[in-house]
Amino acid sequence: MRNVELRHKFLSSLLGHPLKKTLPGALLALLSTPTLAAEPQQGNVLTLGGGVNVAPRYSGSDENRVTTALVLDYAMRNGFFVSTTRGIGYGNNIGNLDYNAALSYRTGRKDHDVSSDAMSDGSDYLKGMGDVKGSALGVFGLGYKVTDWLNVQLQAEVPFSQRDNGAALHFGIISPLYSSSKNTVTMALTSSWGTSNYMQTYYGVSASQSAASGLTQYDAESGIYAWSMNMDWTHNINNSWSVVAAAGFTQLTGDARNSPLVQRKASPTGRLTVTYRF
Repeated sequence: MRNVELRHKFLSSLLGHPLKKTLPGALLALLSTPTLAAEPQQGNVLTLGGGVNVAPRYSGSDENRVTTALVLDYAMRNGFFVSTTRGIGYGNNIGNLDYNAALSYRTGRKDHDVSSDAMSDGSDYLKGMGDVKGSALGVFGLGYKVTDWLNVQLQAEVPFSQRDNGAALHFGIISPLYSSSKNTVTMALTSSWGTSNYMQTYYGVSASQSAASGLTQYDAESGIYAWSMNMDWTHNINNSWSVVAAAGFTQLTGDARNSPLVQRKASPTGRLTVTYRF
């Protein structure tokens, strides 16, 4: 089960950017929609790739940001992995049940616009709100294959640093709509729940923040804050080269939906990458 979706630039010369500008440039907001568990590896596999991502400047923003998506994934036969899309961890399965645990990172949020090469999200609309620092995360996942066309997955993200940022849970229903030797199409529906700390950090406005930003004071309580739908298409050009396209849609709900920080309650996302597998 692939549990974390990160954008992380790892080649100093890619796209002509120097390392100090490129490295921060594509750490994504973590935890995209859960996807299907990978088939057991026959050996160690290294996957490299790159492309683009399109996502809101922050959760609730009415502006989108295009960033570079870089992929480096080394999966070992024994279940250990080091990956820009999954973190550093271990995953395996027992029959139809798969599990994983990884160390990863949740990006921060700035109170001003950030460039496509910035590590954090951010927007000028948040001026006066102050910055939200990024968090080191423990990401823990369970998945169960109910039938060949239905998988369910539960995922938890627990901060090890900046713990006041709060924890979140994600429940996903995943269905492989089509599969052949060349193409795979997958649909996923996900609900996301946040603790009171999580909700207040990303959707709340304290008294001091209200005074500095001019936004209405708002207390966000724990609960389901988003529903998401994603479609992934993987096209295998040959045994090594693949093209992966993804399109998604996220609808904020509950206290997140009513937050004064939210300018757009429903947001599209997209991703296109080309990968090479060794």
